[in-house]
Amino acid sequence: MTTTHSNSILKNPSLIMFLLVMIIGFSSCSKRLTYFTQSMNNNFGWTESELQKVQFYLSDDITLRRNLGDSDSRITKGKIRLVDGREVEEIFFKKGTPGVVIFSPKSERVAVSFEDGVDNYLIFGPNPKSSGRYTLRGKQWNKNSGKISYNGLEYTTSTRSSFAALLVDLKRAEKVKYSSKTVGGRKIER
Repeated sequence: MTTTHSNSILKNPSLIMFLLVMIIGFSSCSKRLTYFTQSMNNNFGWTESELQKVQFYLSDDITLRRNLGDSDSRITKGKIRLVDGREVEEIFFKKGTPGVVIFSPKSERVAVSFEDGVDNYLIFGPNPKSSGRYTLRGKQWNKNSGKISYNGLEYTTSTRSSFAALLVDLKRAEKVKYSSKTVGGRKIER
């Protein structure tokens, strides 16, 4: 009975055309995420305030960890785990998590926040080894890990996180138009 039903669909060209139009329509409405790169930033010439209106997404998972010693029991929004007999705070950023630019600490760097809080941000900047993609930046990287500041504390992350990049929905970002004006002021009429 299933083969008869599928054969009748194939013999109906208007139904096939309708299904194709629906598939194309749904795919055109979906996000077209692409890597945010240095050349894209240069081409669009976005200012810091314009970048704050663009929705960004993470390309890969990021896990931040820090050891909790006896003297340091301050826990942010992470989870506590036991790793090699030590208490470790872990903060996980899932691939696809949306974030917003909150400021630009210096040229070609952006601080992106993925949750509420004044110091809850990660720094991203163009990486020449990744075709200019804006990837996670840290204080220092070695063979196995990197040091990252988050919420005023220092965390470590694996070197895999150094390839986590910012994605942008290019269709929506291109549609963002900005206008500005300078107000001349008003004088009292005499």
